[in-house]
Amino acid sequence: MSQPRVAVLIPCHNEEVAIGRVVAAFRAALPEATIYAYDNNSTDDTVAVARAAGALIGRETLQGKGHVVRRMFADVDADIYLLVDGDETYDPAVAPAMIGMLREQRLDMVTAARVSREQAAYRRGHRTGNTLLTWLVSTLFGAPVSDMLSGYRAFSRRFVKSFPALSAGFETETELTVHALQLGLPTGEIRAAYRERPEGSVSKLRTYSDGFRILQLIVMLVKDERPLPFFSVCGGALLGLGLGLGIPVVLEFLRIGLVPRLPTAIVSAALVALSFLSFACGLVLDSVGRGRRETKRLAYLAIPGPG
Repeated sequence: MSQPRVAVLIPCHNEEVAIGRVVAAFRAALPEATIYAYDNNSTDDTVAVARAAGALIGRETLQGKGHVVRRMFADVDADIYLLVDGDETYDPAVAPAMIGMLREQRLDMVTAARVSREQAAYRRGHRTGNTLLTWLVSTLFGAPVSDMLSGYRAFSRRFVKSFPALSAGFETETELTVHALQLGLPTGEIRAAYRERPEGSVSKLRTYSDGFRILQLIVMLVKDERPLPFFSVCGGALLGLGLGLGIPVVLEFLRIGLVPRLPTAIVSAALVALSFLSFACGLVLDSVGRGRRETKRLAYLAIPGPG
């Protein structure tokens, strides 16, 4: 069996203080791999340091991690891909185990679930937000996930070349997870140490604004991938509100034979009508969504699997 081509993909933006050690560490952990560092408009010496450490340099001018991931997945040709942030927070020693699990179990994605005792490495806001968002995705898409926002993952060629990569920023990890869950792709997790950033390196993740963007993406993905439950919930809310407004009007009409609150009756009838329309939209879009999933699945199957 021929040795698979392994590519380590490192998105980086102003990581001069860490990128050299990250590239060197992954070259030592995976000597057979090709290391790619994709610069996202750095204003320091990130590119020069990465090149000196032995990485091949790529660039993406559209700002945001999602844009960089999309460019890397499109540009790089390999059999196995390892995606890792360039901030020296993830453990390179786990990489061979991740790739081994991917190959031995014939998986499409292996996620490094972060484990850290360092308070500064995994801030409380980030930890709480990750827990809530991970629980939400696990509940909505019906599969257990322990660390949805991990930036350290191994992928098969099939996954990478069939992944649409539509996100712009840090919500790309959510899109990766939902893509795998939605198509029922074989995935795995491995626990990995998560360290504090080195001095001089600053996190680009903004707890509240990026958390809101991730939540917004989850809602959009539920609408697109689970339209019947989504629009049924919307329809149920409209129906409940319409009945809440309309029942007193009906009771009053039965008692006195008049409708003194005509505007309320009209609003109530409109809300009930909208609820049925919402449910009908869910039925139609559910059929459309099934077709989209079939197309994605066929695109995935069109790419040869591992030998």
